[in-house]
Amino acid sequence: MANVIDHLPEIEGDEALYVGKLLSDLSDEQASKFASVYRSRRKDPQTVLITCILGFFLIAGVHRLLLNQIGMGILYIFTGGLCLIGTIVDLVNYKDMAFQYNRGVAKEIQSYV
Repeated sequence: MANVIDHLPEIEGDEALYVGKLLSDLSDEQASKFASVYRSRRKDPQTVLITCILGFFLIAGVHRLLLNQIGMGILYIFTGGLCLIGTIVDLVNYKDMAFQYNRGVAKEIQSYV
C-alpha cells in the first residue's frame, strides 16, 4: 500500500486525494513507476495559469493547446480567446482544468502500470 506523500509530495488538494486513491491499490514498486511517469506527464496548475494570462497580452489559447484541447486552442487563437470572455472564464477555472487533465493522465497511467 503506497502513500501519495512518499511518491508525489508536490501534488496537493483534490489531485492528491484522487492520486492517493489510485495508489492505494498499488505496491511500492508499482507506485514508484506510476509516480515517475505521472510526474513527467502531469500539468502544473501554475503553468496553466501563466499560459492563460499570456492570452490577454500575446496569443490566446496556448493553455488549451497545453492541455491537449487542440480544437479549442485553435478556436481561441482565431477568435482572440472568444473575444477574451473564454480566456477570463478559463482564468477562473484554471485549477479545475488542470485537475481534469491530470485525472485523465493518472487514470491512463494506472491502466498500464
